[in-house]
Amino acid sequence: MPRINVRRASERGRANLGWLDSRHTFSFGEYHDQAFMGFRALRVINEDRVAPGAGFPTHPHRDMEIFSYVLGGALEHEDSMGNGRVLAPGEIQLMSAGRGVTHSEFNPKRDAALHFLQIWIVPAQRGLNPSYTSWRPDPAQANAAKVLVISPDGRERSALIHQDVAVYRIRLAAGESVEHELAATRGAWLQVARGQLELDGTRLDAGDGASTEQAGRSTIRALEASEALLFDLA
Repeated sequence: MPRINVRRASERGRANLGWLDSRHTFSFGEYHDQAFMGFRALRVINEDRVAPGAGFPTHPHRDMEIFSYVLGGALEHEDSMGNGRVLAPGEIQLMSAGRGVTHSEFNPKRDAALHFLQIWIVPAQRGLNPSYTSWRPDPAQANAAKVLVISPDGRERSALIHQDVAVYRIRLAAGESVEHELAATRGAWLQVARGQLELDGTRLDAGDGASTEQAGRSTIRALEASEALLFDLA
């Protein structure tokens, strides 16, 4: 088995509803690919573009950790727990659906599209109390090369998730690099949001994903200004 397994952006599923253009890294909705049902607890990575003034009306979820990472525009969120806010680029919200919750997500802007990643992670246990948390970078983190944004214990001001997974935001200028040490028995998934990267010499473009389950140190190097999410999963 190769050290790096690549999921190319061009091979993803697609749903185009006019107001929504969505690319599915893993099987989702009417798109089904038995070879891409998820990676460990990582179940959904959808890259969504939402037209101005449009969005997802109120709908239910349960027993899933759902987070959104805004790449462009603005994302307005409301849920049955009473939470409501508008997220800007670079910000994250995480909703633990637990035993049941409803929410809506909209593009509040009338002159700009919303571009964001919607990601679902299977929780460690079912029937949890629903909860909501968020993350936004402080000034020192805004352009840091590697920042922990989600973790099971909320360390380093990260958003709290009910699963043994750490999520890092990677943001690199051309020529910059970062390293990540993957422990034995764990797996890593790198999702490129924009730009062009190399993961241990394997080139990845915007929308590409790559995984490895081989323990050891990996190097992520930017061929141009780039942004990505790195998942370290049990």
